[in-house]
Amino acid sequence: MEFFSMEFFSALLAILVIDLVLAGDNAIVIGMAARRLPKEQQKKVIIWGTVGAIVIRMIATLIVVWLLEIPGLLLIGGFLLVWIAYKLLTEEKSHDHIKAEESLWAAIRTIIIADAVMGLDNVLAVAGAAHGSFLLVALGLLISVPIVVWGSTLIIGWLERFPSLIYVGAGVLAWTAAKMIVDEPFIAGYFAENPIVKWSFTIVLIAGVLLAGRRKKQQKAATNS
Repeated sequence: MEFFSMEFFSALLAILVIDLVLAGDNAIVIGMAARRLPKEQQKKVIIWGTVGAIVIRMIATLIVVWLLEIPGLLLIGGFLLVWIAYKLLTEEKSHDHIKAEESLWAAIRTIIIADAVMGLDNVLAVAGAAHGSFLLVALGLLISVPIVVWGSTLIIGWLERFPSLIYVGAGVLAWTAAKMIVDEPFIAGYFAENPIVKWSFTIVLIAGVLLAGRRKKQQKAATNS
């Protein structure tokens, strides 16, 4: 991938959207772990907990980027990302296991461990969107981290006020999944020779995820009411 090409910037934009849409969990984890601490310590917990979580996440993402070079794993990762996109629309995550800590370092440790466990979907999505570029992974994290740290509450507010934004994030995940699948070396040649099939598959996959997610949410709403 050429630096500063259209493909480069579209991949970077996809990584930023993925990071921001999936940032809600980071904000909730940080808030729950730090809520019992004095106000003057909460800022330190937010900064150092996030720094630690991001370092772990960057290492994990770079490892996944490397693993996706293994034949067959790009295809598997693509289908797994389809499932993650669907779950983003239909599943309400529970954070009841995140306990409020009463010391600075305990809160930081809780944030790092919880983020490492809960951030697997983000790691796979960013690694897939990066298309093997370690620079894109680093740039995406460097740009999105300040937004996540200082704007996480704002992001959650947007998602609550405009629930349809979650469909944008799911659509980007589905698009990334489709790109991973069609780029799998086993079948990439076929899609390269048949661009109509390639784009039809991409459109059908994105539409299928969004429609299936919307239908599931409507069924849940009808059941709860």
